[in-house]
Amino acid sequence: MIKSAELVDEEGLHLRVDLSREYYPDEVSARFEVRWYRNDDFTVHYQEDRRDTAWNCRWDRHPNAHNTRDHFHPPPTAGRNDAEDAQWPSDHRDVIRLVLDRVENRIETLWERR
Repeated sequence: MIKSAELVDEEGLHLRVDLSREYYPDEVSARFEVRWYRNDDFTVHYQEDRRDTAWNCRWDRHPNAHNTRDHFHPPPTAGRNDAEDAQWPSDHRDVIRLVLDRVENRIETLWERR
């Protein structure tokens, strides 16, 4: 599933994980960008890129003016104005499992639509 993973120091240190194109139908490239903070705030951004479009969503835990500390930015744009209040598990492993399950469902849907 993973093509590469690296720590990137752009706009703050984060983990960038590029997913294998073979995992997706057609010409899709996808990646995660994960930032986790010592106070357990985080952002997990998932993005799919196609020739003319991008599909994004984001799971966040951080103080902000637009939603509760735990919130979700739904696809396809992950826009700030579309954010929804949410409640994420306290353990980071459970958060990542939740994200991976959601992305797995997305990939299955892409294959079914093909």
